[in-house]
Amino acid sequence: MAHTKIGGKTLLEIGYPQTPVFRIAMRVMEADFSHLSQEEAIELLKKILANPAAYVGDPVLGTIAEQLLQPVAPPEIELRATPVPYTVYGKDYIEEGAIRQINNAVRLPVAVAGSLMPDAHQGYGLPIGGVLAAENAVIPYGVGVDIGCRMCLSILDLPEHSLYTNEAAYVKELTSHTKFGAGAEWKKREADPILERTEFRDIRFVRNLLDKAAGQLGTSGSGNHFVEWGVVSITDVNNEWNLAPGNYVGLLSHSGSRGMGAQIAGHYTQLAKELCPLPKEVQHLAYLDLDTEAGQEYWLAMNLAGDYASACHHLIHKRLIKATGATLLARVENHHNFAWQEMYEGKEVIVHRKGATPAGKGVLGIIPGSMTAPGFIVRGKGEERSLHSASHGAGRQMSRTKALASITPQELNAMLQEHGVTLIGGGLDEAPGAYKDISTVMASQTELVEVIGRFIPKVVRMADGGPPED
Repeated sequence: MAHTKIGGKTLLEIGYPQTPVFRIAMRVMEADFSHLSQEEAIELLKKILANPAAYVGDPVLGTIAEQLLQPVAPPEIELRATPVPYTVYGKDYIEEGAIRQINNAVRLPVAVAGSLMPDAHQGYGLPIGGVLAAENAVIPYGVGVDIGCRMCLSILDLPEHSLYTNEAAYVKELTSHTKFGAGAEWKKREADPILERTEFRDIRFVRNLLDKAAGQLGTSGSGNHFVEWGVVSITDVNNEWNLAPGNYVGLLSHSGSRGMGAQIAGHYTQLAKELCPLPKEVQHLAYLDLDTEAGQEYWLAMNLAGDYASACHHLIHKRLIKATGATLLARVENHHNFAWQEMYEGKEVIVHRKGATPAGKGVLGIIPGSMTAPGFIVRGKGEERSLHSASHGAGRQMSRTKALASITPQELNAMLQEHGVTLIGGGLDEAPGAYKDISTVMASQTELVEVIGRFIPKVVRMADGGPPED
């Protein structure tokens, strides 16, 4: 009888996966079963493939069976040859790296449409200022590390002149009732309904984050996060709050979901990369199918983190409003690192806004400038080409490293003095010169939003420098 030699082609035809089991099976068959006929060898291999668990204890065939029982990594997912359509606003002011990133994002198999805001700059996965609509899938890094990073503006009944005549009191309350930094926590913890949410019990990974969330509730992050007093100018007679046009004292904050959000982002991004292997240049855009357990789990965790970020802002504002004896007249707030279920061309999609403000028809939002530049209260126009989005700020024109190397403390102090701004904390990497001109950014998106008011910062608190959380 002729000796049988099983090759890779035969194993493929039988249905064996292209894993190390190929090499093991060929070696075992040649060393111990070469006396079998071709038909007998194939039949044996088929039996092992059909029920590998039955052969695990076999001293010879067990090595094949054990390898078959190893989880098989999914094959690399190919990108679209032709990208889906996308629109860029303010292209002349956007760096090439951000354009390249949105070009990659709109080639994902799940991509439906994309958009790039005029404040865009390069990030990880989606660029900061990138918007992507996907079909039944969520991209953890399309949301970002600081899930639910948001703006919150409270318009108060305090007289505008008090910002100038009683500035020391505003500085004192801002210093006493805010806490900044990557690991910042309050010693005295506040009770809040957010900490009673069932997700903290139902999602195993999130369960371990409850203590951190409780400690950091009502704190702010590092980088470009801030809490500031300023002058709100209402310019639209037909504003949603029926406020008389004019000037008011405003309290504006910018922060996200703190350490809890960062850990959720890291965990589910890694999981997405394992389940959704993409080419190296787009690996940060790995996505989770919303029909899977992993996708649903991230969606619930993301929404929890977003609501937690909102709770942090509300607690900060509650403390400061109480400390100043003010009455809340109106509030505007919005996420700008999040994913939403929305409609696009009559189809339900998942819209990722990584550093972009929701700007659906009639939707209110806040677009800040810098520590000396004005921010804007806006009403969305519902432009579909932008995926109902607008910029989330002025956008960086200098990296943090470049800003630290090229802006001096004297230059920053001169800028603050020129604009009458008192700064508590803050670093040179957040100096106004590190950002684009907010007026140029706003001029690039007049078809996306209308301005109904402004915010001029006067007393600004930030962390004492350090890396950003978003």
